[in-house]
Order: sequence, then C-alpha cells, then structure tokens
Amino acid sequence: MLSGQDISASLSGAWRLMRGKADGLRLLDLSADGFWNSFFAIVVALPAMAVGWVGVAGEIGDPDAVVSRLSIVLRLAVVDLGTWVLPLCGLAFVGRRVGIGDRFVHYVVASNWASAIVAWIMLPAALVRLVAPASDQFAVLLSLALFLLTMVFTWRMTNAAVGKGAAIATAVFVGMFVGSLAVLFALQALLGITVAE
Repeated sequence: MLSGQDISASLSGAWRLMRGKADGLRLLDLSADGFWNSFFAIVVALPAMAVGWVGVAGEIGDPDAVVSRLSIVLRLAVVDLGTWVLPLCGLAFVGRRVGIGDRFVHYVVASNWASAIVAWIMLPAALVRLVAPASDQFAVLLSLALFLLTMVFTWRMTNAAVGKGAAIATAVFVGMFVGSLAVLFALQALLGITVAE
C-alpha cells in the first residue's frame, strides 16, 4: 500500500504532465515497483468512478430491483476497469514496434495517475446525473465539456511522458483512445450493458 505522500507526489507529477510540463516525470516512481504501484491509482479513482456507475445503473436498471441495479454497477465496474487496463496490455505488445519501448514504463505510470485525475474531473457531471436526473441535457453538455478538457490534458500527458515529439505522441494518444473504445464496446456487448443515448 502506498503512503499518502507517495500518492500525493504521483498525482502532482501526473498533473504537471497533464499541463504539458515534462518535469512532472521527476515526481513519479519509474522503477519496477513504481510501475506496479501506479495501478493503485485505480483505487484512488474508485469513489469518483462509482458515482458514475450508480448513476448509470439508476438510469438503465429497474428502479424497484436493487439486485438488478447492483448487477449493473458490478458490470459497469468490470467495463471501466477493463477499459483502463486492457489497452495498456495491448501497448505492452506493440510498444517496441512503434518506437516507444524505452518510454513504456513512463507512459503507463503517468497514464495511470492521470486517469485517476480524469475520473475526479468527470465527477461533477456524474453527480449532476445522479442528483438531478431531470437536468439530463445539462449533464450531457457538462460531460462533453469535461471530456474534451480531459482529452487535451491526456494528450499533453502523453506528449510529455513519451517524450518523442508531437507526431509520436499523437499516434500513441489516438491508438490508446481507439483501443479504449474498442474494449469499452466489446465489454459492454459481452456483459449486456446497453447505455441509453
């Protein structure tokens, strides 16, 4: 288990990278232990992600069936966690071929901690959907605005962590985004999750 100081330093480093400051890497533990410990970011993100799962389960599940909604929450958790981890596994296989093998650890550590920050940035939209479901259009607009903002931050983090120029960073960013969407849709279909438009 990581200490609060380690978590704080990792989040600070990721936040600096998300603002395009490459010196944020100095705050990250890029050792073998640091690589595996960076997946603790999932635990840091879990409360914010859970709010979204509960909100979606309330929208697509039977409001009178607690077991049904709990099942949906658990399936949404599997989808989100798979979408987080599986594209990184894919990158492990192709990283050397696309020329970022020497920066794979940098990217994964930075990406994990940045993903925790992204989960918390997206929390306001999830709270609006959960607390005020009648304001659905506002929640959609807020979600879209926050999503676009996090995409900018994620590209900056990718560029700083990969450190091989904007073209390579963009290729990695697009590849990971497409990979994440593919995993998301595949897991949703596999687990029978149908999210309303």
